[in-house]
Amino acid sequence: MGNQYSVKQASFLILVTLTGIISSVILHISLVFGILPGLIFLIVLSLKRGYEVRNIMKLSYQGMGKVKIVLFILFLISFLLPSWYLSGTITSMVSITLQAINPHHFFVFCFLTTMIFSMILGSSIGTLSALGVPLISSAILLHIPVEISAGAVISGAFVGDRTSPFSSAHQLLANILETTVKKQGKAMLFTSITAVIVTILFFSVMDLQFTQGITPTHHEIVSNKGISFIQFIPPILLVVLVLFKINIIYSYVISILSGSLIALFNGISFSKIVNSFWHGINGLGGGLSHMYSLLLFIAVAGIYNALLEELNIIQPMLDKWLQTSTSMLSDSLKTIGATAVICVIAGNQTMPIILTGRSFLAHWSNKYNKEELARLMADTTLLFPAMIPWNVLAIMSSTVINMKLHEYLPYAIFLWLLPCLTIFINVFKKVKTFETKYEVSS
Repeated sequence: MGNQYSVKQASFLILVTLTGIISSVILHISLVFGILPGLIFLIVLSLKRGYEVRNIMKLSYQGMGKVKIVLFILFLISFLLPSWYLSGTITSMVSITLQAINPHHFFVFCFLTTMIFSMILGSSIGTLSALGVPLISSAILLHIPVEISAGAVISGAFVGDRTSPFSSAHQLLANILETTVKKQGKAMLFTSITAVIVTILFFSVMDLQFTQGITPTHHEIVSNKGISFIQFIPPILLVVLVLFKINIIYSYVISILSGSLIALFNGISFSKIVNSFWHGINGLGGGLSHMYSLLLFIAVAGIYNALLEELNIIQPMLDKWLQTSTSMLSDSLKTIGATAVICVIAGNQTMPIILTGRSFLAHWSNKYNKEELARLMADTTLLFPAMIPWNVLAIMSSTVINMKLHEYLPYAIFLWLLPCLTIFINVFKKVKTFETKYEVSS
């Protein structure tokens, strides 16, 4: 069981997995059916390599165990939105949002608010849960393009997910690359600041183009609604509990229960609450009936990832890529390509960090330095999963804001700007190196 798999086998796995998933997306069928061909191929490889059925079952169980927190969060999100809506929380949050902002700078406000919040929380999903729904709802009421609003909210949420020292992904990257959070943050500083500035400029232009026609009269009518402090208890509890590092599952449960109790206190019947928990809220989302297929896909993806990690099937391809190394630009493009492939076939954010980091650390440490690799991976590996429709991170993000990935991705500029920026930096470094060598030789 210790022999490596061939590049041909790794390539075939990628082809089978991608064909299945892309076909399911095109045909509008459950992603569960899309990932099954790749999973079956992995099981066949496991059996051929000598793994017994009970070993495969054990790995499958472990794989589902690794995604159980994600399953619980998505399960609870299906109840969170209805409970907040029935308690009047979302209506009050939208009213406060509309009172607090100048609608002519709405997109920039969305980005900056979610960015600051995510830097404090260190979690994109926590930020989207607390701020995403009221901001998107405000955009709908103001007749502002929802796709651009979602792009601004997602961009801001992932600033913290990638950059905050409190982010679990940021900490995992530092741990895998055997560096400190401080050194890693310093290495990321230039691309981080540049990306934030460009993103602000982008949404400023969007504001000039799309929000100038909003009339103050409409703004006042929407925002002058009765607001009660009680209605803010569910989101306040969620944010405070997350900030104090209480288990996020407990945080969601407490927030849902508080919202449900407020709804009951306001005269909403128990049967209506249960019905909303199952069917969701029209136009807002939520509801377990819309979620069970997604939950099943994530469980199956957990099994897939567990087998993929155990068999180590991608490693031969990574090793071959590293054999021919000519420059930092070449190595950067290879590393980006490798991590993109891993992100495409893996269903989460964690596995690409671990696999890319372990595979490339020694090479980058010997030829350059590990902080360069940290910057490169922070600009790509931490963000690619949010741009892949079948990745758990993208699924959770789009589920919380109740919008499909392809609708907001063109405007989620922070996600795709950083990979482009980091490639540009490495091209610039290669040009500078070439010019220095030319001057010396002259």
